[in-house]
Amino acid sequence: MSPASVAAGLVQVIGGVALAPLLPGVVQHLKGRLQGRPGPSPLQPYRELRRLWRKGGVAPTPRTIIYETAPAVVAGSLLIALVMLPIGGRSPGWPVGHDALVLIGLLALGRFAITLAAWDTAGGFGLMGAGRDLTFAVAVEAVLLLVLVLLALPGGSTDLVALSAQAARPAVWSEPAHWAAAFAFALVVLAETGRQPIDNPDTHLELTMVHEGPLLEYAGRELAYLQWAVAARHWIMLVLATELFVPHPGPFLGRLAVLAGSLPLWCALLALCETTQAKMRILRVPLFLGAGGAVCLLGLASWFAGGTS
Repeated sequence: MSPASVAAGLVQVIGGVALAPLLPGVVQHLKGRLQGRPGPSPLQPYRELRRLWRKGGVAPTPRTIIYETAPAVVAGSLLIALVMLPIGGRSPGWPVGHDALVLIGLLALGRFAITLAAWDTAGGFGLMGAGRDLTFAVAVEAVLLLVLVLLALPGGSTDLVALSAQAARPAVWSEPAHWAAAFAFALVVLAETGRQPIDNPDTHLELTMVHEGPLLEYAGRELAYLQWAVAARHWIMLVLATELFVPHPGPFLGRLAVLAGSLPLWCALLALCETTQAKMRILRVPLFLGAGGAVCLLGLASWFAGGTS
């Protein structure tokens, strides 16, 4: 195994596990600055995780093994997804491979597990949030699949390492299909990370919660697992945004520098979006995400028509 592959593996594991909570922390800090207030420290998510880890759990009654195992399933599926990500176009030969369709399945598995837990406890607000999340997921996963189809067309592969190598070419931006995929993926990032205008991560009103709703029945270490999984989704989406859509030619160290510089930029863009956009009505979210699907279909049409500029 080459030194670059070893370094990529270390970034996958250490970066995904240890640095993932920093991303939502940076978003919240920058959002506060943009709104004219100090904002929380970028390290606030780490403090929250430490506080939750020291607390004991408070389990609802009745419950079954579904409720008890859901946090482990959610965290485990996200952990496996982390080691599938290409880092600087490289990745060690982990047994799980690098197929993008498997990555989508792991993200769906985590969503499915927490939804089952909400149904298991039958809490009103948890069920409401889980139902909204599943409603959004239908559109999100469909758009994400269309994005992968557009990205896979030039190389004929859904392997994430191959897709990252393909995106390293600056000429890829001359293809209208790539622009369409980039626009649609931006909407997917907003949905998967639970950011405005799709969801409001700062809300404390149960009636408006989406992604936070199914977590209401958890406390202590179980909630810490779930909060880390939320941060891991940020890491996965923003790393994919860099590896699949930012030109990064050159040696491995140069590509790694591009990744390190892009992550704060994506956090700043998320903070800017949350500052300038209000949360939209729930029934409008599928239409909003459907716009990404429509743009992908236009990109497909341009590809098959031979449209490159």
